[in-house]
Amino acid sequence: MMPPRKIAVSVAVIILFHVVGLVGFFVLALTPLFLKLVPFHLLLMLLVILANHYRLNNRFWAFALLIFCLGIFAEWIGVHKNWLFGRYQYGGTLGVKVADIPLMIGVNWLMLVYAAGVLMQRFRLKSMLFRILIGAALLVLLDILIEPVAIKFDYWTWVNHTVPLKNYLCWFGVSAAFLWIFESFKFKTQSIVAPILLLVQFIFFVLLQIKV
Repeated sequence: MMPPRKIAVSVAVIILFHVVGLVGFFVLALTPLFLKLVPFHLLLMLLVILANHYRLNNRFWAFALLIFCLGIFAEWIGVHKNWLFGRYQYGGTLGVKVADIPLMIGVNWLMLVYAAGVLMQRFRLKSMLFRILIGAALLVLLDILIEPVAIKFDYWTWVNHTVPLKNYLCWFGVSAAFLWIFESFKFKTQSIVAPILLLVQFIFFVLLQIKV
C-alpha cells in the first residue's frame, strides 16, 4: 500500500488547491483567471489520483482509457444526438474540445468514477449491485451540486436554462455502467486519497452554492 506520508501530502494538495479555487471563485477580480485554470486543476487532481493508485499496470491503464473514451462518447451522444442527459452545449471553461466535447470531461468522468468506485470498495459492502447503485447515487448527488456552478461559470449551458430530469436519470445510468466496469477490473483495495477527493468536491460545490 501507499506510504502514509505520500497519502498525507496528496490529501494536503487536494485540500489546498480546492481552498485556493474557492478564493478564486469568490474574489471577483480573480475569477476570470481561475476559470482559465480549471482544466489544469482537473489535470493536477488526476495526477494526484494516479500517483496514489497501487500498481499502475496495463490493466489500470486499460480501465482509465476505457472510461475516458466512453465518457467522451457519452457526452458526444448527449451533445450531438440529445439521446443522453438532455439538450446542452459546452462552453469554454473546460478547455480544448474535440467535436465540441472538452477532453477534460473525459478526465472528469474517470476521476469521479474511480473515486466513487474506491469509496464503495472501502465500504466493503458484500453486494456488488449495492456498491454500484450507491456509488451512482452519490455521483448524481454531486452533479446536482455541480449544475448551478457549471451553468454560471460557462462549463456548459442548457436549452431554456433548465436542467431536465433526464440529465439526472442518465447520470445515474451512465455512472452505474461505468462503476460496473470499475468493479469488473477487480482492483486491489486502494488508498483513501480518491474518496477524500470526492468528499472535498462535495464540500467545494456546496460552498460555491453561496456564490451562485
